[in-house]
Amino acid sequence: MQELNQIIQEIKPLNEEEILKTLNHLNQLTKPPGSLGKLEDLAKQLSGITEQLIPDLSKKAVIVMAGDHGVCEEGISAFPQEVTPQMVYNFLNGGAAINVLARQAGAEVFCVDIGVKESLQHPDLISKKVKPSTNNMAKQSAMSKEEAVQAILVGVQVVEDLVEKGYRLIATGEMGIGNTTASAAILAALTEIGIEQAVGRGTGINDEQWNHKQSVVKQALQINRPDQKDALDVLTKVGGLEIAGLVGVILGAAKSRIPVIIDGFISSSAALIAYNLCSITVQYMISSHLSQEQGHQFMLQEMGLTPMLHLDMRLGEGTGAALCFQLVDAALNIMSEMATFQSAGVSGANEETTNP
Repeated sequence: MQELNQIIQEIKPLNEEEILKTLNHLNQLTKPPGSLGKLEDLAKQLSGITEQLIPDLSKKAVIVMAGDHGVCEEGISAFPQEVTPQMVYNFLNGGAAINVLARQAGAEVFCVDIGVKESLQHPDLISKKVKPSTNNMAKQSAMSKEEAVQAILVGVQVVEDLVEKGYRLIATGEMGIGNTTASAAILAALTEIGIEQAVGRGTGINDEQWNHKQSVVKQALQINRPDQKDALDVLTKVGGLEIAGLVGVILGAAKSRIPVIIDGFISSSAALIAYNLCSITVQYMISSHLSQEQGHQFMLQEMGLTPMLHLDMRLGEGTGAALCFQLVDAALNIMSEMATFQSAGVSGANEETTNP
């Protein structure tokens, strides 16, 4: 806990002076002020995070945390638990959707085994297994507090290692059959959102399975009684190891003043934990898209985040976040390549018109 608390204390707010410089530059470009909307907001956020007017964020990474969930014993997923290790190998062999979209964005995918039930071997795998799967949260706490902290610190360390190698833009990804159940439980435990609103369809369950999934989440919350005011307690009792790892990724990025693009429902459950541990972290988060998982909108609202994209996606893996890489590039290219009114010889706005 002492190490985790130290990391949290090192996270500082964005540099407002750099944000003002960026705003001034944007207002000199050949366009009406604010006319590029979220791209301008993104440019200001990036400068505030990095403390640079036009940072070099060309070296990008997607961190995919993988872990299994004991609650799968309750039959809450349309897919069997064996899919988790199978998909990890798919990531490592470059064949998953996240690999395709990361390649398109010029990013690299790093897969971390933080809690897969099976023993995995691959030269490109980052092996940081805290334990082989969480416990069944419908019967007991998903993990111990010590395991939760250990998993968070794994995420911090992975980010620090990548920063040392020159990576300056991070996206969150995950793999773990059963993790929408854990994410829904986190949402219900940390907010006033009801279980019916928090629990979605995950990998595509039918009405009967959906009702059962709700009852499992309700049972997990009743048995474990997570403390709404203690995010670490919530993570420990109804979370997942890959979710804990992503909490660490977000904390590590904020500590290193690196922007972190948040993917969908599961990644946002990690973001919600990180936000409750340290509210400043939300300033470092870029919300990539709105998932079709019905609880996702409530998570984003809780943190005051607005998604960049609405594409009806619900795959996870970091796929929505990978698409957002290109929006980051667009915001930075606007800053670096677009002409100013002065350099282009274009007349600026009439002050009497714009400021009546």
